[in-house]
Amino acid sequence: MSITGTLIIQMIVFLILVWFTMKFVWPPIASALDERATKIAEGLAAADKAKAELSAANKRVEAELATSRNETASLLADAERRAQAIIEQAKASATEEGNKIVAAARAEAEQQTVKARESLRDQVAALAVKGAEQILRKEVNAGVHADLLNRLKTEL
Repeated sequence: MSITGTLIIQMIVFLILVWFTMKFVWPPIASALDERATKIAEGLAAADKAKAELSAANKRVEAELATSRNETASLLADAERRAQAIIEQAKASATEEGNKIVAAARAEAEQQTVKARESLRDQVAALAVKGAEQILRKEVNAGVHADLLNRLKTEL
């Protein structure tokens, strides 16, 4: 065989190999590569979608946290205002109760003063009667001289 014959046979074998590869081998490889490219594209799209959803979820969480913080601050402020109102009310009622107690004590002291004055008047009247009795050296009848004793009490 000559080199030309060998070259022609090698070209025919190469063309058969190219035809066989293009007909039977290349389509499954191309379809596998296309499927792989599609899966990669879908995965990237899903990752981008998940990233966007995560970002939106983070924004919602931040908004909810801000709302919760605001509500908590509002509730704390309300509780402080209520506590101050209760304290002021308790102070007012304590002051009022104290004033009532002081007024009652003053009234009782006034009553005791009046009783003490009356007792002193009676004692002074009795002493005056005894003094007059000793001066006159005779007994003074309290029933007979009641009018005189009452005038003496009122003068004292």
